[in-house]
Amino acid sequence: MKDESIDRAIARARAALLACRIGKGYWVGELQGDSILESEFILLKFILGQESDPNLPAIAAYLRSLQQSDGGWNLFPGGAPDLSGTVKAYFALKLMGDDPQSPAMKSARDLIRRMGGAEKCNSFTKFYFAALGQISYNACPSIPPEIVFLPKWCYFNLYNVSAWTRTMILPLALVTTLKPVRSVAPDKGISELYLDHEAANRIADPPTGFPRNWSAFFLRVDQLLKVYETAPFANLRQRAIKRATEWMLEHLRDSEGLGAIFPPMVYILIVFRALSYPDDHPLVVTAQNHLRDLFIREADTIRIQPCHSPVWDTGIALHALAETDIEPSDPDIESAVNWLLSKECRTASDWAKNCPVSVTPSGWFFEFANPHYPDVDDTAMVTMSLKRLGGRAAVDAVGRGLDWLLAMQNSDGGWAAFDRTESRPILEKIPFADHNAMQDPSCPDIAGRTLECLGHCGLTIAHPAVARAIDFIRREQDQCGGWWGRWGVNFVYGTWQVLAGLRSVGQDMTAPWVRAAADWLRGCQKTDGSWGETATSYEDGSLKGIGPSTASQTAWGTMGLLAIAGPRDPDVKRGIDWLVSQQGADGNWVENFYTGTGFPRVFYLKYHLYRLYFPLMALARYQRLSG
Repeated sequence: MKDESIDRAIARARAALLACRIGKGYWVGELQGDSILESEFILLKFILGQESDPNLPAIAAYLRSLQQSDGGWNLFPGGAPDLSGTVKAYFALKLMGDDPQSPAMKSARDLIRRMGGAEKCNSFTKFYFAALGQISYNACPSIPPEIVFLPKWCYFNLYNVSAWTRTMILPLALVTTLKPVRSVAPDKGISELYLDHEAANRIADPPTGFPRNWSAFFLRVDQLLKVYETAPFANLRQRAIKRATEWMLEHLRDSEGLGAIFPPMVYILIVFRALSYPDDHPLVVTAQNHLRDLFIREADTIRIQPCHSPVWDTGIALHALAETDIEPSDPDIESAVNWLLSKECRTASDWAKNCPVSVTPSGWFFEFANPHYPDVDDTAMVTMSLKRLGGRAAVDAVGRGLDWLLAMQNSDGGWAAFDRTESRPILEKIPFADHNAMQDPSCPDIAGRTLECLGHCGLTIAHPAVARAIDFIRREQDQCGGWWGRWGVNFVYGTWQVLAGLRSVGQDMTAPWVRAAADWLRGCQKTDGSWGETATSYEDGSLKGIGPSTASQTAWGTMGLLAIAGPRDPDVKRGIDWLVSQQGADGNWVENFYTGTGFPRVFYLKYHLYRLYFPLMALARYQRLSG
């Protein structure tokens, strides 16, 4: 018998979700990152000599509000202070005129020095400091623009690194080649943050002798490249600069910024300045506008998003609504379907470089406009949603999306985010790989999401692609019984994704290895029925499934257990009851913690709609299966 209190919760959540829709077509919630977005924007403006930008005081005000009681800035609420983020925040605020002797700045400075000094910052941070004259470019990894000519058979080439790295390293290659420097007054600098000024001006201790590991090998390569930088082959260098610039301009076309994500959108402006583009050049003006479009204004502050997420949010919103009794003919649904259909990628770009299968171009990206980078996760979510609610209008697009997903399956049976790839762990040893995402290998959460989509499209365990994917998932199962989450925090996310996918394609959910995942979910469910997991679990394995309770993670844990045990399971019901009890009168839930992952151990995200459409999905799915 269906529970009327759950029906009421579903009705309130559905009404709240429909009320969030933007205009007639799509959903987009705020995508919240950490303080580096505000810090780097301020640093960018000083590099460009645009410190009179009237937005900077409001951005600095928000940045100040993020400082923790220990003096630092962290990657997510409740997290430990992050050295690179804290140094950038300190520098940005000092440039904005904050008194270095104020209690807030002094506590930040003391913390930085206790953590080893600014010389310990990651490589991407050091590029900002070199561009502002604080350190030599010798402290930054060398990235020669000649890499644009490296052939596909070369172990390191543009298309063997992740898509997000690809959009970063060519702008950085031009920055390290052209070496733009905007010097700031000594009293605005950060020399006081360095413990060893000599070490601060080199990338690492100079390697000697024969390299004994890959890290030492790449440091030796960097050493040689720095020698080459003193006297490059002039003709080759000019051709490389020209081709790298052309590549970036090609990838700007029809996109809301290079890569449509914050880091390359920042660095392309530095490149434009280094290449002597005037501030009123149409490309420069457009690039500046793309960054301003990421602003969230509130009272006297401005916070900055890393990108927009409308395709992702709309796909998940429709998938959640499909679990309710809403009809495909509902005008709200029809308009969202039409909007998603308008976002299908119909041309081949970077993804085609690694895809040996002849397939009609398709796929969906994450943002409003990013046609060069459709991704597997968005495509699986959108294809699945269109299959469920798109009706006759979506039949052809669903077919193309399905074919594209099958073509993007990796040889190991899994799926990566943006490319058909092979795992190349050696790339993680390159000096500028400390953003922890140099490559884009298969991951179990995307494999699970894709299987869920394939199941909705009629594929089962009898299909060879599904069988290969299940083999991959079994190999990737953690000893705890669950699965690591690459794109969401963390094992609760990955385990739910995998279990939902396995059920969708008809996997035997009573198999011992599947039951082990149920045991793990039960083991980390709290006595009140909720789930929570901290992003610190990426660094500390003892924290798998442990952390403050959140609505999104409770929805994931509940749906994961529901996929195995069904709606009559008491632990499933406890998860449902917690969601009902925590729902606000407005139909929404409160969620103060970050449950999205950008780069594990480096960058985390709070999707502001996760707290609404995932609980709705869990409640409605429970009621549907309760029959």
